[in-house]
Amino acid sequence: MPLALLALAIGAFGIGTTEFVIMGLLPQVAGDYGVSIPTAGYLVTGYALGVMFGAPLMTVLGTKVSRKRMLMVLMGLFIVGNLLSALAPAFSVMLIGRIVASLAHGAFFGIGAVVAAELVAPDKKAGAISMMFTGLTVANVVGVPLGTLVGQSLGWRVTFAVVAALGVIGLAGIARLVPDMPKPEGVHLKHELAAFKNVQVLLAMAMTVLGFGGVFAAITYIAPMMTHVTGFAEGSVTWLLVLFGLGMVGGNLVGGKFADRALMPMLYVSLGALAVVLALFTLTAHDKLLSAVTIALIGALGFATVPPLQKRVLDQAHGAPTLASAVNIGAFNLGNALSAWLGGLVIAAGLGYTAPNWVGAALAAGALLLAFLSAALERRDGARGTAVTGAAPAEQRTAVHH
Repeated sequence: MPLALLALAIGAFGIGTTEFVIMGLLPQVAGDYGVSIPTAGYLVTGYALGVMFGAPLMTVLGTKVSRKRMLMVLMGLFIVGNLLSALAPAFSVMLIGRIVASLAHGAFFGIGAVVAAELVAPDKKAGAISMMFTGLTVANVVGVPLGTLVGQSLGWRVTFAVVAALGVIGLAGIARLVPDMPKPEGVHLKHELAAFKNVQVLLAMAMTVLGFGGVFAAITYIAPMMTHVTGFAEGSVTWLLVLFGLGMVGGNLVGGKFADRALMPMLYVSLGALAVVLALFTLTAHDKLLSAVTIALIGALGFATVPPLQKRVLDQAHGAPTLASAVNIGAFNLGNALSAWLGGLVIAAGLGYTAPNWVGAALAAGALLLAFLSAALERRDGARGTAVTGAAPAEQRTAVHH
């Protein structure tokens, strides 16, 4: 694997850290600014919305420059946003900083996935994409726990300053290691938008929303579930999330490896197993050991879908993959927001803290059904294409005979 993938992984590590570390620092941020915890939660919501809208916006703005230069611009935005958060004198200023940083998220992973795929041979593309996303998964194992510890010990502002420094390292790595890939000739915004007319691209994005939404339906409410149902102490939740992160790392690497060999079967297995494990989590959540194992499995199975889904979008949007790739990153965040909302609804309805697991299982099962539908449509279209191409020689033979 090229060293350029390391630079992309470092940028992904910083982005993953800043996205999730805020969840462990909300009490400190809320206390410093004198706002409530729900109000401080806007820092999470604002970031997610920034990713959703920023992914296509920044990708469109980047159609006029080389992909390397756009990656550098995005890392610059990331650095500015985190510095603004670290120095913000008021809550509103910090919220602006979070949104500025989020604008880099979707486009970085979208453009970065395209660049990663172009750096390697065709049969190693999914593996290259997974290597970049390893930075995001490792962030959940190392960056988020350490960032939370630093924030609780030295102050949350120090955490965001350190994250900004990670951005500087990522920017330097991209400038030094990523080859200068000019924007492909003849690719314009209308070509990028045309990819969304392809039903296979839309199905892949819908699988992303539902599949990854299934993961976050459970993980969003993991703290109250583990403390109120399983009986863990509050301090144990951090280590349970580390287990989740370790599962993400393993699943991401396995998903990338097998997606290059058999993409759709990899999706069938990972989505089907994810639906089953999420359903079982309703039962295993009552036992400490089983719940810990289940959390690691959810992380592994959930992130095993990421490289194949991202590669599926790239394959189906061939010729104009950049915007579709970036929007698919936004689809992950849409799934996070949707599942968190649905999980909150079932808890508010009095169904208990394990009820979001059923929501997650249903979402993952829905993604699996879409995967079967996508494959069936592809087989049908392939059969039609074969019939058309096979008819031509017969017609030609008939014409010659006459």
